[in-house]
Amino acid sequence: MKVQENISLRPYNTFGIDAKARYFAKFKDIDELEELTTHGSRLTTLILGGGSNILFTKDYDGFVLKNDITGIEELHEDSEYVYVKAGAGENWHHFVLYCIERNWGGLENLSLIPGNVGASPMQNIGAYGVELDDVFNSLEAYHFHDKKLITFTKADCEFGYRDSVFKKKFRDQFVILTVTFQLRKKPIFHTSYGAIEPELERMGVKELSIKAISNAVINIRTSKLPDPKLIGNAGSFFKNPVVEIDKCQSLQSKFPGIIAYPVAGNRMKLAAGWLIDQCGPDKTGTSWRGFRKGDAGCYEKQALVLINYGNATGKEIYSLSEEILLSVKEKFGVILEREVNIF
Repeated sequence: MKVQENISLRPYNTFGIDAKARYFAKFKDIDELEELTTHGSRLTTLILGGGSNILFTKDYDGFVLKNDITGIEELHEDSEYVYVKAGAGENWHHFVLYCIERNWGGLENLSLIPGNVGASPMQNIGAYGVELDDVFNSLEAYHFHDKKLITFTKADCEFGYRDSVFKKKFRDQFVILTVTFQLRKKPIFHTSYGAIEPELERMGVKELSIKAISNAVINIRTSKLPDPKLIGNAGSFFKNPVVEIDKCQSLQSKFPGIIAYPVAGNRMKLAAGWLIDQCGPDKTGTSWRGFRKGDAGCYEKQALVLINYGNATGKEIYSLSEEILLSVKEKFGVILEREVNIF
């Protein structure tokens, strides 16, 4: 365990932003974490996982701690479920594939989401009709102030759409160390969302399996989203907005092509990518999709994704997101929220 000073965070965030941390260290277990938090007790602290949901707009004048807790353990099983614990530092997609290889169902629709296991409950990640809370059992987290380990149940986490208690009420108070998942021994297939069924047909799948669904999701995501190893990005930069049904009906009367899905509470979720596609950097009808200003841009295949072509600063990416938010608000009267955490 080594504490470093003035370290570039470029290798530790998928946007590839060259911000610096005043102090930086990695921890592999709770003992190292406790020692590091004592060392940096007077400094603001940022816990970094896979760096896939973060945008640095400036240097971090504090202590950045990289969570490298790994390990996968099958705890126990019952007639329906197997309970699997994973370290917060495990790569998310590798963990998903590990479970699929053992025919543990529930995670297949969440294949190829960037980041680490520890961020999954914090963000309540979701894709193709499945959210993290559908397979969540519990997690262990370390409280900075009280310096003790606390177990959170599903109810404790207060999951919402891309939201949890760790993003608001308990923001910056806990470090997630492990997450336990409740996975099905007899999988239930979810194929009706998005392009999964057409992709399965294109693949020529005759017998449905979680492996086939995972491969379909991987194909779809690969066709639409840039690889962070090749082009700096953090996946979807914006959340799909949820509006009241009367607001949705009003928009549908003005914009018949608008994409919307019913959600709980008699509300409707709008496709943020579609909204952004209908707007642009001017009023000539040009879409934001494919727009580039310097090294900051909007991905040509998916308007939800902002990208760094090489040497964009975090401020340039953030400024572009501001322009996009304003254009959507002016045209549709809808306020988009960023899914990415801004620092």
